[in-house]
Amino acid sequence: MKNTIIFFFLLFTLKIYASDSVKVDRTVLPIKDPYRKHITVQNARNVKAPKPFKITAPKGAPNVVVIMLDDAGFGTASPFGGIADTPHMDNFAKEALLYNQFHTTSLCSPTRQALKTGRNHHTCNQAAITEMATSFPGYTGQLPTAVNSIATILNFNGYSTGAFGKWHETAVWETSISGPFDRWPNRQGFDEFYGFIGGETNQWRPSVFHNLNRVETPNNPEYHFMKDMTDRAVSWVNFQHAITPDKPYFMYFTPGAVHAPHHVPESYIAKQKGKFDEGWDVIRNQIFEKQKKLGIIPKDAVLPPKPKDIKDWNSLSATEKKLFARQAEVFAAFLEMTDYEIGRLISKLPDPDNTLIFYITGDNGTSAEGGMDGLFNEYTYFNGANKFNTVDFMMKYYDKWGSPETYPHMAAGWAVAFDAPFKWTKQIASDYGGTRNGLMVKWPKGITAKKEIRPQWHHIIDIAPTILEACNLPEPQLVHGIPQIPMAGVSMLYSFDDKDISSRRTLQYFEMMGNRGLYYDGWFAGTVHSIAWKQVPEAPLEEDKWFLYHVEEDFTMANDVADKYPERLKKMQDLFKNEAVKYSVYPLDDRKVERLNAKLAGRPDLMAGRNELTLLGGMTGLYGNNFLNIKNTSWEIEAEIEGKEKVTQGVILQQAGRFGGWSLYVHKGKLAYTYNFLGIQEFTTISKSTLPKGKATVKMDFAYEGKGRGKGGLATIYVNNKEVGSVKVPYTQAIAFSGDETVNVGVDLETMVSQKYTPETSKFNGEILFVTTKLK
Repeated sequence: MKNTIIFFFLLFTLKIYASDSVKVDRTVLPIKDPYRKHITVQNARNVKAPKPFKITAPKGAPNVVVIMLDDAGFGTASPFGGIADTPHMDNFAKEALLYNQFHTTSLCSPTRQALKTGRNHHTCNQAAITEMATSFPGYTGQLPTAVNSIATILNFNGYSTGAFGKWHETAVWETSISGPFDRWPNRQGFDEFYGFIGGETNQWRPSVFHNLNRVETPNNPEYHFMKDMTDRAVSWVNFQHAITPDKPYFMYFTPGAVHAPHHVPESYIAKQKGKFDEGWDVIRNQIFEKQKKLGIIPKDAVLPPKPKDIKDWNSLSATEKKLFARQAEVFAAFLEMTDYEIGRLISKLPDPDNTLIFYITGDNGTSAEGGMDGLFNEYTYFNGANKFNTVDFMMKYYDKWGSPETYPHMAAGWAVAFDAPFKWTKQIASDYGGTRNGLMVKWPKGITAKKEIRPQWHHIIDIAPTILEACNLPEPQLVHGIPQIPMAGVSMLYSFDDKDISSRRTLQYFEMMGNRGLYYDGWFAGTVHSIAWKQVPEAPLEEDKWFLYHVEEDFTMANDVADKYPERLKKMQDLFKNEAVKYSVYPLDDRKVERLNAKLAGRPDLMAGRNELTLLGGMTGLYGNNFLNIKNTSWEIEAEIEGKEKVTQGVILQQAGRFGGWSLYVHKGKLAYTYNFLGIQEFTTISKSTLPKGKATVKMDFAYEGKGRGKGGLATIYVNNKEVGSVKVPYTQAIAFSGDETVNVGVDLETMVSQKYTPETSKFNGEILFVTTKLK
């Protein structure tokens, strides 16, 4: 009886009935097929068939394209004052609205979840990047079933949906072949996905997925992922439109640019020569003055001082200036290439007049994670090994900066310059330098204004509600039978044709790794707790000093008035506490390095409690977070192999690649082991004699010699229980290996750990019967 009542209640609330004009309630997704009365007529010739039921988008609903750059701050893009050459972006700006008070979360994964869901990032359980998830509510890294994305909503309402580029939203323990795949793009509303799952990738040899399937890593010196993803996006959207021209599309296009590694062809780099020789202080002022000239910032705005850690350019040595200028040239070249490819994409979009494009010029401020000197290999930052990345060492790679031989990042002084007119950078959620990003909106059929500035204060969570209103779609209340948490975002549609209308968003909290802030009705209060280039906080959470800015009058946050208005500051702090409790921001977690370790962070780990893992030949593409953590401990590999060719060669088991990793392999018939320390130095041992014919048991034993993280050890290799070689490894990577490169049996998939083999010769030409890794 109870089930019968529920059935008829749902039938009534869905308002679906059998007729030629089927009405649907779009607040319940997926939309149910209509109820059809049973037919009593026997002969089909004697009865009229009902019209087929089909889910279509509302009449006139626009195509929607969301484009978002990575790690590009407010002062990076030319329409917002940037000095890099981005003609396609400039042309787009001439036809678009420019929002100069638009905000992100200050970090990538949280911004991406907030964008697509219309909820605050803690509501999405994405307090920080996926690799820093914990078990606290708001921090788990797992999107709740009560929070669905704009892609899901549009898909269920008759849109074709495609995502291209960077994802970085799936919990790290859900990225193996065992899934679950609920939080992969195809289960988050996208029909098509082509891109990388992690936070960054090698642009020359990326780890790419097409939907749920790993794409073979290209072995082509002309290949670059930015061009590849654009080709795929153009192909998909036009194929979709050719088959179903009346079906609107939603495209989420998010390059890994200009996030490190800054990889770009030399042809783009050559055009930047000399453009940054004047240094970050002069460039920062140039951007600031250009912003005033463009009207992006008020003419009476004041440029705040740099953070005290950033040296004056004039105090640097000639060598430092040369290296740092080169770093900026490569960054600008990467941006120019990205601009070209995005321009190519936009020019190929079908039905351009009825296409609503949101072009967000960054998911947070420019990254200062390159530290004071920049990085030959970005992963020295994550491993706390910057001492190996000296200016003199990096100068050896001056002419190769940005090439496949580097995995580079730039000095933090450039991040501060490219985040002008603000003081701080990516990660700093308490300063507009970390959260202010340019937004351009274009919709020829729906927006009459062009090249106009919109000063309304908005946040990344406002994009999804804006799309819904533009498409004449309601926010769903139920998805897959699960009641949905209401969106916290506010539609921006009201501002499209009224530049003077007051902002409808007056309150927004910010928090990232202890950095916290609150905007309320023209005022901003916050505290800088943790700086991007430091691994430890500035002070205990309880001792943080809060500032207060009247941002309605002080656009650049240059004049701290906390001492002048203590009561207002207290009110703002109380408001932050209320929002923090409401949106699961508490308890604050300011740990950085510790949260990269699953055990210390307290998140799920596929290898938790296991000291041994056996893999078979052909098992490839396993992300490091789902493999035994062999760092900072003794461990061993044992494998049974069988040679099939005259000379056996190839990888038995390896992890990561050229910029940090290890490999047990056979080189010209001889057993070998290489430990690659951050791409800076390789430590290799090779047996003197070749492997015996037929089957053989091979082993590598690593004896960790020291207490603490990142210490050295002795690697010894064995064939049929006989020692055949050893090598002393003086130091090891304590926290992480390079990028989203993988663990593989029988091949090295992305970049090569050892220079002794190539992508082709890394393929094992015999049989690997098993390979077991053990922790000791």
